[in-house]
Amino acid sequence: MLPPKALLDALTTHASRLFNGDAPLPRSEFEAQFKVLLQSAFSKLDLVSRDEFDSQMVVLARTRARLEALEAKVSEMEARNADTTAPNE
Repeated sequence: MLPPKALLDALTTHASRLFNGDAPLPRSEFEAQFKVLLQSAFSKLDLVSRDEFDSQMVVLARTRARLEALEAKVSEMEARNADTTAPNE
């Protein structure tokens, strides 16, 4: 993975070549080449799709709920244990 500055520098260099070419590119060709350039830059980053992000958020929420339920059970068991082991006064 490239550091962000190096990635932006490379992207700027390639975009500059597209803008300052010998012959002006037709709009559709420019858009196609720029899209390829951006996809190449994004592929060098550690990114995930929105679908993957959303699915991981669901997993995280479910895991958090399970953890909170387990913490409540442990607290309840500790309280019960403290009641049974406390000396009678």
